[in-house]
Amino acid sequence: MGPDIVLILIGWAIAGGSPGPATLAISGTSMGMGRQAGLTIAGGIVAGSVTWGIAAGMGMSAIMLANAWVFEVVRYIGALYLMYLAVKSLRSAMRPTASRPVEMRRTKLFAKGMLLHLTNPKAILSWGAIYAIALPVGAGSTQVWQLFAMLSTVSCSVFFGYAILFSHAAIARGYQRARRGFDLAFAALFGGASLKILTADLELS
Repeated sequence: MGPDIVLILIGWAIAGGSPGPATLAISGTSMGMGRQAGLTIAGGIVAGSVTWGIAAGMGMSAIMLANAWVFEVVRYIGALYLMYLAVKSLRSAMRPTASRPVEMRRTKLFAKGMLLHLTNPKAILSWGAIYAIALPVGAGSTQVWQLFAMLSTVSCSVFFGYAILFSHAAIARGYQRARRGFDLAFAALFGGASLKILTADLELS
């Protein structure tokens, strides 16, 4: 890996931090339930990302793409899960007054985050693509796992950073004042992401 690795890591950070299901889930949880909850769901999302990274590093992404039905199953499960989150956000927005945040066990929050990323069909494509771009032809396992460690570190920084940022007291107060607007926005964005997954022409060849 040459000097271009810095640019690759910056690109990975920008892609991971751009608005999407993962960052929406972290920011919404952090604002509504606090920092600990935000960090927990971020941990689940990181675990899901790491799982796909390991799978791609072991060549499983190629196997999945060669068996398109497996990829399609993940795709539809992911779309349905995002639509469920959209409906949940919409129902929250329709409530006239904010209810007290329901305490969720850490295991449930962690599982929610992990499921969100494991059912994202583009995650496995992203890891496979970044390996193809950043690694030289014939790269050995040491280079693969070195890159994996660097990319995972960047992902941790981005996702945990979101949790810390959006759990700040001032931002949380703003969320409480404009809760219905936020929930409507989350509903629209989760729903849009679901439809995008269903209608996107993902390159499987």
